[in-house]
Amino acid sequence: MRQAGRSLPEYRRAREGTAMLDACLTPELASELTLQPVRRHDVDAAIFFSDIVVPLRLAGVDVDIKPGVGPVLGRAVRTADDVAALPSVEDDAFSAALAPVRDGVALTVAALGSTPLIGFAGAPFTLAAYMVEGGPSRDHLAARTLMHADPQTWQALTAWTADVTGAFLRAQVLAGASAAQLFDSWAGSLSLADYTTHVAPASSRALAPVRDLGVPVVHFGTGTGELLVAMRDVGADVVGVDYRIPLDEANRRLGGSVPLQGNIDPALLAAPWPVLEAHVRDVVARGASAPGHVVNLGHGVPPETDPDVLTRVVRLVHGIDG
Repeated sequence: MRQAGRSLPEYRRAREGTAMLDACLTPELASELTLQPVRRHDVDAAIFFSDIVVPLRLAGVDVDIKPGVGPVLGRAVRTADDVAALPSVEDDAFSAALAPVRDGVALTVAALGSTPLIGFAGAPFTLAAYMVEGGPSRDHLAARTLMHADPQTWQALTAWTADVTGAFLRAQVLAGASAAQLFDSWAGSLSLADYTTHVAPASSRALAPVRDLGVPVVHFGTGTGELLVAMRDVGADVVGVDYRIPLDEANRRLGGSVPLQGNIDPALLAAPWPVLEAHVRDVVARGASAPGHVVNLGHGVPPETDPDVLTRVVRLVHGIDG
């Protein structure tokens, strides 16, 4: 998970005095924060340090991350005129704005050597939900209302967020990332019908810019057990599964068609080691039913997690035969 470093004391020292979005857009710092979990835990891949709203900031949207709150927009986007007023992402200005991302990825890839780097971007629905709500939301009611009350405006907005995400992912892959992960934090608020009709086309559009680059695509969402097949069908090579559904059941729902990523429950990182160890072994055993399994958390690393526990989990997984 992209939040892997935030439990590390070296992460907090490096970030001290630097706002989140500034950290993401300072190539040397973004690279250092990406590398820290690899050095500390000896994981098999790195995930580029970024945030879901970074491409919105680069596109010219007034957005910031407020500590303790999350991403907050200067103005919500809820009408056709609001969407029409969004900055163009088809001109040279947006491409030039992506330079810190390309530079950060290139620095990281050079430092990683043979360890692969996974690029990262928020999915169009999650970006659009933030824009319509104006900030974090528990039920994304305004976004879900817009998709039905004014489907043309919703389609225009998600086409725009898809193009932002696609350019952001493509820049990372062209700079050296070995895979791309599309992260749909809020898709779990949707019904399957709403996802298929109002979201899947935009997610497919977001992945189009990396399809010709020959890298695998991971698609992850939270609370998306009922959407797994639809999420695969937008063009994913690997489906990420959160902690709410066992991997063998996820594999059954997907018909054994794709490798899975997941899905250690972050809550158990603070449990006694015998409890966590049994859980990790169970996750690995259930993942063995899939065509492939990238062992990972089923959501982000809690900041208060003991880093030594994460290192111990990695060693455990590396030591399991199979």
